Amino acid sequence: MFENFTVKSIFREYRVSFESYETALVREIKKGDILIIDSNVFSLYPNLRQLINENKVFQVIASEQAKSYDQIGKLITQIIEHGFSKPNRLIAIGGGVVQDITAFASSILFRGVEWLFFPTNLLTQCDSCIGSKTSVNCGEYKNQLGGFYPPSQIYIDFAFWTTITEKEKSSGLGEMLHYFFVEGESNLPKLHKEIVAAYTDDDVLLTLVNRSLGIKRKMIEIDEFDNGPRNIFNYGHSFGHALEGVTNYEIPHGIAVAYGMDLANVISAHEGLISIELRNQVRIILKEVWRNTQLPEVNIKDYFDALSKDKKNVGNDIKVILSKGLGDMFKATLRRDDDIQRLVVKFFENKLYEADL
Repeated sequence: MFENFTVKSIFREYRVSFESYETALVREIKKGDILIIDSNVFSLYPNLRQLINENKVFQVIASEQAKSYDQIGKLITQIIEHGFSKPNRLIAIGGGVVQDITAFASSILFRGVEWLFFPTNLLTQCDSCIGSKTSVNCGEYKNQLGGFYPPSQIYIDFAFWTTITEKEKSSGLGEMLHYFFVEGESNLPKLHKEIVAAYTDDDVLLTLVNRSLGIKRKMIEIDEFDNGPRNIFNYGHSFGHALEGVTNYEIPHGIAVAYGMDLANVISAHEGLISIELRNQVRIILKEVWRNTQLPEVNIKDYFDALSKDKKNVGNDIKVILSKGLGDMFKATLRRDDDIQRLVVKFFENKLYEADL
């Protein structure tokens, strides 16, 4: 079903291969390479110890604290002290946190060193593994530091799905849905059935992953640095990032994005940009993402404060993506007036995400 492909980047063309991580590691690993591995993955897959030879391994606990600028600085110091040099490579095995840490470190070590990526969860396999972005935290500010620095090679092995949780699967599905809606999904009943089936049918899930990567690949080759058209892929993300922050990351990224898409649609319907019927149709699909998630109480002041810190904002303006319909998203400035604030309060306090408008 899956064919290997390359992604065109200003830095280099990088390849995405679908094959066993064991086969790829044995072939790829070279003396002097350093591995940065999610500690949970390292414990779940003990055979990794036999595959990495004598190469140095740094285990990372996948948390927002681990991808802070301060913590990454300490890691880079340890990498240099170990004797790492320009020809050596960093090899990342894990999810988004490990990806961000490794990409950022690689981009600044010796003005740039090569790195390889083995994404181990659905969210990274269906989305973030391609696209070049590196994002790390600075103090309380999420993803404020970074740039664009793709790996030279990505190896995707779906065998890692045997150890992902249902919540991780939901997070991946939430991320994929935002691509499908931005692309202009026309058959919502069919998509709803696919999302439901994806929880238990790997063939359906594989089809969705393939489609998601195809949509993203097409856009990043048009606008790699997020200067224009790619902005619309932030649909649901500004609202979702703020939700992650105020819940102390209790809500996984893709699930937060699903709530964020619904909030964007509620505001869009309120503004007369989309019909109430369309919002309700899309919500039915989105609720399959958060179906097993209990959203904690949201402090609205803290929520708006988190929104105001989003890196996509300009000055004091809060920039979000709203919708004029499926396939017709656009960048808008969110008015922090009483009307909008009451609507956001109502969304969370009255749990509008659980009901039709």
